[in-house]
Amino acid sequence: MTGQEKPKRILFVCTANVDRSPTAEAILRGVRGFEVKSAGIWPNARRRITRDLIDWADLIFAMEEYHRDVIVALKPEAVDKVIVLNIPDIYPRNDPRLVKLLKDKISEHLGVLW
Repeated sequence: MTGQEKPKRILFVCTANVDRSPTAEAILRGVRGFEVKSAGIWPNARRRITRDLIDWADLIFAMEEYHRDVIVALKPEAVDKVIVLNIPDIYPRNDPRLVKLLKDKISEHLGVLW
């Protein structure tokens, strides 16, 4: 990345921002060319999704369809920048199976090689 290029801003969204989206955030955080944040849709999420976060992101990865629905309800014009990864809420944070699944799915969309 040259000094002229702006990092791509990626937002990961799950339910409570406890397991899936923080794991995804941690995976991509160290990769050059990306700024990364995560959020949850629940009112009591560790970091709750907001219109400002949606605006901040160039691309949003939602873990499940209903996460996308909440994002689009908050900001309908964001529909084209949301990608659903279809990762169910069955993994604890940083579970090796979750890490592998996230890396596989993220690399499909961002071309990142791990």
